[in-house]
Formats: sequence, C-alpha cells, structure tokens
Amino acid sequence: MADPTGRQAVTAVWRIESARIVGALTRYTGDFALAEDLAQEALAEALVSWPRDGVPRNPAGWLLTTGRRRAIDAFRRRSARDERYAALAHGLGEGGVVTGGEPTDPAGEADDMLWDPDQIDDDVLALMFVSCHPVLSREAQVALTLRVVAGLTSDEIAKAFLVPTATVQARITRAKKTLGATRVPFEVPGADERRARLGSVLSVVYLIFTEGSSASSGDDLIRLDLAAEAQRLTRVLARLVPAEPEVHGLLALLELTAARFPARTGPDGEPVLLADQDRRRWDRSAIRRGRAALARAGQVGKGLGAYGVQAAIAECHAVAGSVTATDWDRVVVLYEALGRLAPSPVVELNRAVAVSMAQGPAVALRIVDDLAAGGALDGSHLLPTVRGELLIRLRRTGEARAELVRAVASCGNERERAVLQRKLADLG
Repeated sequence: MADPTGRQAVTAVWRIESARIVGALTRYTGDFALAEDLAQEALAEALVSWPRDGVPRNPAGWLLTTGRRRAIDAFRRRSARDERYAALAHGLGEGGVVTGGEPTDPAGEADDMLWDPDQIDDDVLALMFVSCHPVLSREAQVALTLRVVAGLTSDEIAKAFLVPTATVQARITRAKKTLGATRVPFEVPGADERRARLGSVLSVVYLIFTEGSSASSGDDLIRLDLAAEAQRLTRVLARLVPAEPEVHGLLALLELTAARFPARTGPDGEPVLLADQDRRRWDRSAIRRGRAALARAGQVGKGLGAYGVQAAIAECHAVAGSVTATDWDRVVVLYEALGRLAPSPVVELNRAVAVSMAQGPAVALRIVDDLAAGGALDGSHLLPTVRGELLIRLRRTGEARAELVRAVASCGNERERAVLQRKLADLG
C-alpha cells in the first residue's frame, strides 16, 4: 500500500531543491529546456516510487541522479538515431555525420555535483537570470521563475494568477523554445551585465509578491503561498549576491509588508484597512528582519534604491503605534524621493495619500486631480477610490459617491469590491 507521507516528502523536497536540481541538470546537459523536462520526469518518477518504496536517504540526490540517468538515456537515443542517419547518408553517398559523445556517469558524482556549495550558488543564480532573461515577455518570465526556481506546478501557477493551466503551460513552452532559439547561455552574467539584468530579476520577484499581497482579481485579498515564494526567492538572492543593496532593499520591503498580513483580513477574509488594523497582530519578527535588511541595504550601498525607499516607507508604518502617530512628513519626503527614482502614477497617487495625512485632503485632491487629467490610471479602481476618500473627508458627498461607483465598477477583486460597496452604503 502506498505511503501518503512519501508523496508529501516529494512535494516538500521539490519545493526546496527544484532550482538546484534544474540548475545542476542544465549545467550537465547544456540544455535548459531539456534539463527542465528531465527534472519533471524525475519528479513524476518520485511520485510513484517514494510512496511505494519509501523516501530515499538523500532525496535531492535521488532526484538529480534520476534526472541524469534520463539525460543519459536521451543522449543514447540521440546517438543511436544519428548513427542510423549516418548509415543512411553513407548508403546514399552523402558522406557521414559526426555523432555526439555520451556523458559519463561515475558513481556518486550526482551527490557531489548537487552539494558543492559554490557550484550550487552559481547554478541557482544562473537559473534566475535565465528565467528572467529580457528576450522573454514579463508573463513568461513570471511563469518560468515560478516553475523552475520556485518549484510550483503549472496548476499552482494557474491558480495563483487565475488563468487556465493550459495558458501557463503554453507560456512555459514558448519561453523554453525562445531561450533555445536565441541560444541564451546558462551562466551568471559578468559584473556589469549582472547589475543591468538584476533589475529584471528583482522586478519579477516583486511582481509575484505584489500579486500575492494584493490579488488583482478573485475572491481572496491575499495569496499567502505566492507572497511566501517571492520572499523565499529574495532571501536566496540576498545570500547569492550579498553586495547588491537593492536585493536587501527588496527583502526589507517584502518582510515589512508581509508583517502586516495577519491584521489585513478579518475572520471571514474581508479586508481590514490600515487605520482599523490591530497592530498587536503584526508580525514583530518579520518587522525585525525587515529593518535589519533595510540597514544592510544602507551599509552595502551609497544610498537607497527604489525598493529600499519603499522599505523605508513601510518601516515608518511598522514603528508607529497608530495611523495618527505615523511620521507622515517623512513618508511624504520618501515618496518624493521614490518619485525621482522610479516615477509612476501609482507612486504619485500614494504620495497624495501621504500628503492628505500630513497637510490635509484639499492639498492632496489637487495632486489626484492632476493625475486624473493625465489619464494614466484610467480603468484602475485605485484613483477613484482615493479621490472618493478625499471627497468624503471634504464632505462633498455627491461627488464622493460618483467616484466610489466608478471604483466598484473597475475593481477586479471581490473582497476589495465589497469594502467599496460598504463605503457606498455608508454614504446613504
């Protein structure tokens, strides 16, 4: 009879070790797409074998060895096929075909290759850079990162982003074909190129976390698994490239943001606004980790980058005892700095919220009206939500109601929409 703990062990080991396994197989075969397929085949074999035969003493080594054996089988089939083609060509008088050699498989090499710390670090880092390569679309980068670095299945990725599994599988397949067609090397880029491309890696991880912390659609406000994977990936990056300040800045931002998760939803999953949150429920351990990462970002860099500044804003909330006790003047200054580092309509909208707390809703409304005139946030529920709040505080109830109606119509998340509908009901 199959042991259910075997299947649980497969899931746990795969989630932790998948990036190392795919990275090692890519280095071994020289083919990223083949390596990912081989790793999936090893995973499928483990799902059958471990519940039946028991969990092996070295689970990760078992998966890697199985993947390498599958690679050897593939090379043998390819070699036999090439030999048949060569024989046919020779019979037709077209000359021979050079065939590829077969990789050796000395006993024990799989475990050594898996557990060489320096090589592991290079493999995982290279895997991140390959998954987030600029030749891929952002959707493909996200799907591939979650699949090969985070170890999520296609079903899990599809559920997280509320798209069909077939769509995720198609994105991953196209991504692997694109990487193969453009001959993207499996390597950690040189220092200059690494700094240029690290931004893409960080932005993908941040996008994953953002979708987890504030789901754009669906019934849940927070998708904890998705947010946790982004945090785990960032911790890996912080270990692999400890001299990069923005990695620590992103880690600080994610820790400080996730610290508020326990208080962001009520018993039924309904959103709890910042002003109403029980700050005693905030995760103090996460706040300490976030502040430590923020301090580290300041130590290794010559100033905070965009993620570090956002983390500094989150720190202002984390150390305040209440909304009114928050240092809103500092928050405004930090948003102004963020607007220079990474200008965007959303940053400006958040600055308006901070200005409303520091200087009053009338001043903030002018900022929001300028944003509305620019049209950059047309179709988003964020701007009419903020504008409606400001108008409520200014007692312009009729205009506020119209803004909230627009916000409800454009909000894709069921939980957020319910909050907006309650606000409308409160206006009478």
